[in-house]
Amino acid sequence: MCGIVGIFDLQGRRDIDRAVLARMNHSQFHRGPDQGGLHLEAGVGLGHRRLSIIDLGGGQQPLFNEERDVVVVYNGEIYNFAALTRELCLFGHRFRSHCDTEVIVHAWEQWGERCVEHFRGMFAFGLWDRKRRSLFLARDRLGVKPLYYAVADDGCLVFGSELKALLAHPGMARELDPAAVEDYFAYGYVPEPRSIFRAARKLAPGHTLCLRSGAAMAEPAPYWDVQFAPRRPASEAQAGDELIERLREAVKIRLVADVPLGAFLSGGVDSSAVVAMMAGATGEAVNTCSISFGDPQFNEAGYADQVARRYHTHHHALQVEQDDFALIDALADIYDEPFADSSALPTYRVCELARRRVTVALSGDGGDENLAGYRRYRWHLHEEKLRALLPLGLRRALFGPLGWAYPKADWAPRALRAKTTFEALARDSVAAYFHSVSLMDDALRARLFSGDFLRGLDGYRAVEVLRRHAKAGPAGDALSQVQYLDLKTYLPGDILTKVDRASMAHALEVRVPLLDHQLVEWIAGLPSDLKLRGGEGKYLFKKALRPYLPDALLYRGKMGFSVPLAAWLRGPLRARLRARLLAPTLAATGMFNMDCVRALIEQHDSGRRDHSAALWSLLMFESFLRRLPARPAAGPSPANIDLHQQAHPQTYQS
Repeated sequence: MCGIVGIFDLQGRRDIDRAVLARMNHSQFHRGPDQGGLHLEAGVGLGHRRLSIIDLGGGQQPLFNEERDVVVVYNGEIYNFAALTRELCLFGHRFRSHCDTEVIVHAWEQWGERCVEHFRGMFAFGLWDRKRRSLFLARDRLGVKPLYYAVADDGCLVFGSELKALLAHPGMARELDPAAVEDYFAYGYVPEPRSIFRAARKLAPGHTLCLRSGAAMAEPAPYWDVQFAPRRPASEAQAGDELIERLREAVKIRLVADVPLGAFLSGGVDSSAVVAMMAGATGEAVNTCSISFGDPQFNEAGYADQVARRYHTHHHALQVEQDDFALIDALADIYDEPFADSSALPTYRVCELARRRVTVALSGDGGDENLAGYRRYRWHLHEEKLRALLPLGLRRALFGPLGWAYPKADWAPRALRAKTTFEALARDSVAAYFHSVSLMDDALRARLFSGDFLRGLDGYRAVEVLRRHAKAGPAGDALSQVQYLDLKTYLPGDILTKVDRASMAHALEVRVPLLDHQLVEWIAGLPSDLKLRGGEGKYLFKKALRPYLPDALLYRGKMGFSVPLAAWLRGPLRARLRARLLAPTLAATGMFNMDCVRALIEQHDSGRRDHSAALWSLLMFESFLRRLPARPAAGPSPANIDLHQQAHPQTYQS
């Protein structure tokens, strides 16, 4: 796993500032502490930080073709690189290394922009073709690996694996995007393609961007999308057998590494399934790691121990204590933009634990989105049946006033929260699902934001993110539609972002077999009743796993990788929460109604309401604002040295 950066002159062939490129590259040292390299020529500069995984002695980047007129910087793993190498050799290409990186330059020579269609894996890369005077950026289909880009003040395009690389460029503007702020306080993250800054964008999953010197700025182009086209298998048993075989193969191809390898084991269905497949594919004991909590409501350690004992893994566990808050400020540095998923704390810790023993870890991420594991899917389908009974206009007139008048009962079981149900029934399907996934509903965000900020939004609302994707998603199947929405938003924006930044902060590579795109495509084609049946999510998956995992694990209530946030904010974090949210930082932005902020704190502290999600999102936003770096000065770094040379002296330059 690695970090990549680049500067590309959109206007011509101006010289690239070597010191600026080196500073951008060094900002991502944590992503690749093993080696560093730069390449500069007229109009373009590329930088790379390497975490060596395959072909430890070769594969240094930037990497060139034989004629040295095509060069790539790349972050990721292409698991079918050996087969592609053989195929490309038949076309006459010659390879000098045994790494997957070299496949990219030859695939570009052979297939051009369609090269990405041949890659199976996780990747983000920037490729420069001198003959075509073109820069080609690409991101993998599901968005496992990140890629940011922006047009700087001087008209150059800058890109990097993380926003901090762009912020190291003196021409990167810091103005916040109001629409991204609205999105953040709705979702808890900033969904693709926006970033928190107006000037910067994320290249969306399954997209490429091809730029040519002297030409106008192009728009990203999609090359893949998941299709939910149901095909009925010959039998349920046959479908279960094929699912296991496909998972086993997706795991097996992710075991190739020249460094120590292991797995995260939370005790949930998905990570346990991955560990079971790993144990069957290797003759050695699997290294597994897990995090536990002192609060039994959030502790899955016992289930992880069961799986570890069954498969004789080398298991290592770490308990996160109630006062483990040292990371709160560090999260702003790790994620670069506001990020409100509190499970980033234990995710950071489990990555820290894993890195002590392995360099690569497999995870179970993606199973809930693929196989309908979230409880909210069950509730959404139940509400869809009720919404189908009456037209939208009548439902708005009937249930809208009931939802407004009924008291909110955060303490009650979901089935008894009539206010939530009434509000959902008064909405269309997309708006209702947005309501169920939002950290704060529309009414609360309207109270939280100042009048000036709301007017600046000019009518924009965060639900438009889901509406945009819904237009391209499957129609006629309520479950497939919300799965598609999560695959486009929550999965890349929250889950994969959380794991990428937390793991790369420790120079740990994480591989996700349940997000193998061929497996995702096959699962998407399963009928919905094989994913969610009788209120049981992952129906087929759990049934197929019964020979491998105990029923007590497969059919227990879903816990999730979460922390006791509400209690923390009333207890050990209480003083810090007040001090930070009521300090001048938030008020000075002019974005917030500070009376509403105070009311949220008081209501949560009293126990009358659970505002933990809203308060945590405010705390993370305040931390982001307070730690946002100022623009660096143009020219050499303060020490007047090439920053990448501090780590490794190797430099590639034509």
